[in-house]
Amino acid sequence: MRRFTLFTPQSRVVFLAALFIMLTGNRELFERLLEVYPLNLANLPFLISLGLFFTLATMLFMLAVTPGRLGRWVLALLLLAASQAAYYMDQYGVVIDTVMLDNVFATNAQEAAALMSWSLAWRTLLFGLLPAWLAWRYWPKAESPWRELKARLVLALALIIALIAIVAPFTAGYASFIREHKMTRMYANPTFFTWSALSYIGQKFKHPYSGELTQVAQDARKLDPIHHYELAVLVVGETARADRFSLNGYPRETNPLLAREDVVSMTNASSCGTSTGESVPCMFSVMKRAHFDREQAQHIENALDVLFENGVQILWRDNNSDSKGVATRMEYQDFKSPALNPACDDGECRDVGMLAGLDDYITKHKGHDILIVLHQMGNHGPEYYRRYPKEFERFTPACKSSELRDCTREEIDNAYDNAILYTDYFLAQVIAFLKKYDDEYETAMLYVSDHGESLGEHGIYLHAAPYLIAPKEQTHIPAIVWMGKNFDFSSDQLRPYRSYPVSHDDLFCTLLAGYEIDTEMCNGPRNILYENAELRQAARAEVVAASKRRNNNPE
Repeated sequence: MRRFTLFTPQSRVVFLAALFIMLTGNRELFERLLEVYPLNLANLPFLISLGLFFTLATMLFMLAVTPGRLGRWVLALLLLAASQAAYYMDQYGVVIDTVMLDNVFATNAQEAAALMSWSLAWRTLLFGLLPAWLAWRYWPKAESPWRELKARLVLALALIIALIAIVAPFTAGYASFIREHKMTRMYANPTFFTWSALSYIGQKFKHPYSGELTQVAQDARKLDPIHHYELAVLVVGETARADRFSLNGYPRETNPLLAREDVVSMTNASSCGTSTGESVPCMFSVMKRAHFDREQAQHIENALDVLFENGVQILWRDNNSDSKGVATRMEYQDFKSPALNPACDDGECRDVGMLAGLDDYITKHKGHDILIVLHQMGNHGPEYYRRYPKEFERFTPACKSSELRDCTREEIDNAYDNAILYTDYFLAQVIAFLKKYDDEYETAMLYVSDHGESLGEHGIYLHAAPYLIAPKEQTHIPAIVWMGKNFDFSSDQLRPYRSYPVSHDDLFCTLLAGYEIDTEMCNGPRNILYENAELRQAARAEVVAASKRRNNNPE
């Protein structure tokens, strides 16, 4: 009778792979733990306990997901995926959650190329491809499936007992750690990104498409059917944070041109998400951030649909990835290549190129309200230095690498601020364009960024952190309003409310209010033009008065 063996050949390989991942793929996790619990004699016992806990938990997880013949494939995939997750966590301080995975699958070739580097290549080879091949090639064959299963069950029980023994002396410390340091736990590799991947797959099958588009605001109506036609430009910014705009008090002059215009900067604006894929569809949706579901939103009319149904001609021009499903039913133009964008150089198409040919579009749609949406490349990272022409490199030296940890904080700030400076120029050009139509239309511009950006604060770079624990740098966004001389609202009306808290939740009703479209669902303070009851009543009274003046004095 063969003697029972706890550590089978397969379990030994799994444990070695788990130790390898813990040693090579969890640097960010251990650095975060040391930030929370600095290395000293008082914290040392708890730190050792945490290190053992994450190691044993990883062994238990990998033991459970590598059964039988399938184990070689699963183990190889985990080793390869862990090397990629480790690189991006170490390099940018990001966590691999469902939002980040959505960004990965939405990344185009140009964006992916910007993230390629030699350090990624060698880490993938040494810590991903090579160990994955070795695990696949030398995966032991089980002597008996039943003996292997029995051994794994006993080993799993032993690991659970060991975990309990490790936690027991520090229950108060673990309770505090779990409650207060959720983001730190998200750096556990490969357990957290595996859970995220499964959650992401589940989300994709959560809301099967019924084939019907749910209508909203069916009671919408024009407050002033006989009027000057509106011409507005909505600029959807990219990765801009409010605290880098000199309009909001930033000491560097990043908005010299906008400062000369009669604009109102809403200083207390927040985003719906921390990534483009989440924020862009959310800001146009009737759903608020707290209840937003991206898959469900695809089957519900958004603000553009309601505007179009009420006679507004809509054009979406994109110099970013795409509209994230918002402009699916609208006229859409891709300005990411020289085919349409005349302002391209060194492989980068500039935002200002999206203004080309708009005069022809307006002439073609004369006699209609018009909304033009311009989706910027803006401050898309990590290559901020590519987001602006050379003549806008005012702040130097600027970081010229996609590996931000290789640059100093000053270099990163300089490159990022130069890109904000170029956005200032672009928005000033949008305003200059609208001024040409001031006598013919009621003109306005609204600029609002999709989300912010971390530039090394707390060791975090880029964006897409889980919203509930995202740093303010990723959610505090710029929102700037300019209104022409015939618009139904004025800067003087809005300016007293510039510090009021507003968010992407307000955009739906703000757009409807701007086009004088009334609906019961917007009777509450859900837009920056109707920030409170007094302003809302004053604005509506102004609309009615303007309508009477125009009816009594037709042009």
